[in-house]
Amino acid sequence: MTFLSSLSGFLGLPQKTKSKNCVCVVPFGLEKTVSYGSGTKNGPKAILKASHQVELFDEELLQDSYKNFQIKTLKPFKIKKSLTDALNQLTSITKNILNKKEFPLILGGEHSITPGIIKAFSQKYKKITILQIDAHADLRDGYEGEKFSHASAMRRCLDFKNIEIVSFGIRNLCCDEYKYYKSISKRMKIFWGKDMINWNLNILKKTIKNKNVYITFDLDGFDSSLMAATGTPEPGGLFWNDAMRILKITSENSNIVGADINELAPKKNLHACDFIAAKLAYKILSYKFKK
Repeated sequence: MTFLSSLSGFLGLPQKTKSKNCVCVVPFGLEKTVSYGSGTKNGPKAILKASHQVELFDEELLQDSYKNFQIKTLKPFKIKKSLTDALNQLTSITKNILNKKEFPLILGGEHSITPGIIKAFSQKYKKITILQIDAHADLRDGYEGEKFSHASAMRRCLDFKNIEIVSFGIRNLCCDEYKYYKSISKRMKIFWGKDMINWNLNILKKTIKNKNVYITFDLDGFDSSLMAATGTPEPGGLFWNDAMRILKITSENSNIVGADINELAPKKNLHACDFIAAKLAYKILSYKFKK
């Protein structure tokens, strides 16, 4: 694997930080099954560019978080043409990172990337809990003839029997998805967007306590007024502090083993969304490796 220089990679650091904690950032601009707005193939590039503007001092944690881990960013590479081949390619990359005992942070791309990543995790760990932040349940068994559509991301993750899911912000799904959710409710807990004001996050603490957790953050999980640069923006979503509370609790009660941020579709002259995605990535790492 070929890597960007520290100055060109995530956060644009002048030199590598010396730390036993190693993060491997993977730009994977997969765009094969988008069903409304397009542009997710440009998401990783926009996040990397915006990350160079992120303030490195964390005012909440009162630390220069980047000093707690070293970062290496894969140089953008050609993604396989077929969706199945692309997902297998991502599985192989993730396996390589895990074998080196590094923390994978994948920047999408559409949400269909997640099952490809999870395949590697499901083979490494006895059990994995996915923390999903998303507007959509993504539980269809296929969409527009494609089994691995972005609309089926969580359904394909649940194909692996050692996977369970905790979802936040879901506010859009079809009848068949709801029926499927009810049939596998022992493996999936949804904190519905409509109930946000009444969320009991103590349930989250108990659900993930001492477990290995993988984070998949679909940016349409944010309210559409905050995140307009995504293919299927939805009102009634999370705001920044809502997401931070969830991520902080997760970091304090579980072992976060990897993460992806997906569905950024950059819009010209709308830098705020790119920056939010970049700061979100840094915040996940800051919580994971905080001292």
